[in-house]
Amino acid sequence: MHKVLTVIGARPQFVKAAVVSRAIAEYTYSSNFQEIIVHTGQHYDSQMSEIFFQEMRITEPSYWLGVGGGSHGQMTGQMLERIEEVLIKEKPEIVLVYGDTNSTLAGALAASKLHIPVAHVEAGLRSFNMAMPEEVNRLLTDQISTLLFCPTMTAVRNLVNEGFKKRSNVTLYQVGDVMYDAARFYKELAKPTPLISEWITENRTRGYYLATVHRAENTDNPANLQNIMTALQQISKKIPVILPLHPRTKGMLSADYSGINFIQPVGYFDMITLLLNCSGVFTDSGGVQKEAYFFNKPCVTLRDETEWVELVEVGVNVLTGAESERILIAESKITQMLNTDQHNLYGDGDAGEKIAGILAKTIC
Repeated sequence: MHKVLTVIGARPQFVKAAVVSRAIAEYTYSSNFQEIIVHTGQHYDSQMSEIFFQEMRITEPSYWLGVGGGSHGQMTGQMLERIEEVLIKEKPEIVLVYGDTNSTLAGALAASKLHIPVAHVEAGLRSFNMAMPEEVNRLLTDQISTLLFCPTMTAVRNLVNEGFKKRSNVTLYQVGDVMYDAARFYKELAKPTPLISEWITENRTRGYYLATVHRAENTDNPANLQNIMTALQQISKKIPVILPLHPRTKGMLSADYSGINFIQPVGYFDMITLLLNCSGVFTDSGGVQKEAYFFNKPCVTLRDETEWVELVEVGVNVLTGAESERILIAESKITQMLNTDQHNLYGDGDAGEKIAGILAKTIC
């Protein structure tokens, strides 16, 4: 039996893996092809992990490594050590990693040191901000990957500009974005919890904004976090703001910010429902920027740069950084940012099938 070992650990990866793992499962009926899922434990809260496996019907991990919390170096080092043990035991033909987290880098490094090929989903993304841990993770992961699955032409161009086309042992594929696959598939299945249904019903007339804040550049910088929350608090006087509170962000808040509706982290189905019904999005998340686009919602990105530059180019996303005044100005113009784009930026909704097919052809 041929094996692909998948390393995941953070909430966005669960969404992406749900798409690809479902496609891989379909191949197992006709191919001698097996997936082994390893969960590092980077997101270990039930609302950040367990609920995703339940809702999205993701196969339970074969290995739970229990590495959560700690500094970046501590976390990555422990993951590297424990993933290596699994790789030595399972001997997969290829290791599949997603995105830009510490789990991604640890999985890629462990595989590379054991001379196991690495396949990277969301390869080629660049914010060009080396102060972001995510940028370091994605750069290093691309450097040691063999199969580079790019979601957009921008990602392909980034890799070409960095010389990847000249490498004989590396193959670039533009497959589309697996998160678009997920949005299309799970939109029809999403059933919100009573709390979210009640919130939407209560605010249907006035409308509401959906906000998420979790990037270290904002949560670990008191001035940035205060500026963002102050702006959202001001906006909430005009239109309600709901903010599912990431554990990191919750731990950093030092003021009340009354008016903002803070709730616990939500599962994917609740998130889809909130996106479908909101009037606009304020976020520092990469994935939420795209999901706003998928559901035709204007997006204000609370960062100075984005990996998804095409969204800014077509006018459905605006960058404000963590400056209160810029955030407020963006909100005042948000109705002008409705999505009229027809460029099909993220593929046709079959990225998962393409990835599974390439993996099967590569190792079987």
